[in-house]
Amino acid sequence: MADISDSAARTARDLRVVFSRLRRRIREVAQDADLSPSQESALTLVGKHGAATASALAAAEGVRPQSMATTLAALEHHGLIRRAPDPDDGRRQLVTLTDAGRARIEGNRQIREEWLARAFQDRYTEEERQTVRTALELMERLSRP
Repeated sequence: MADISDSAARTARDLRVVFSRLRRRIREVAQDADLSPSQESALTLVGKHGAATASALAAAEGVRPQSMATTLAALEHHGLIRRAPDPDDGRRQLVTLTDAGRARIEGNRQIREEWLARAFQDRYTEEERQTVRTALELMERLSRP
């Protein structure tokens, strides 16, 4: 990292730490006591992927298929997912969200957004919120290829 300035390295490190803490805090806001963090994560993943096999979900989540099977069994027990035969390959099962699973994901998303909006309202002045907006516009460049 000889060609990277101290300020760039420090900013990168601080940003990673702040984002990590903020992500953890946002997850805590909508955590339900009846689901583990891995179950919440898998539920969100099923919502993003749509119909998927357990092995595809395990690969996307970076866990062993056996671990994903256990997680999916718990989600099925809670009535949040359903499994059905794959129409293209009857030996496989596709995992999808139930109406309750979709409602839970949407409810969690809404809770998180409301918490974050309320935190900005209560903890920052209008000028500070505008500073954050400006910083976000600058940081948008990081997400571009």
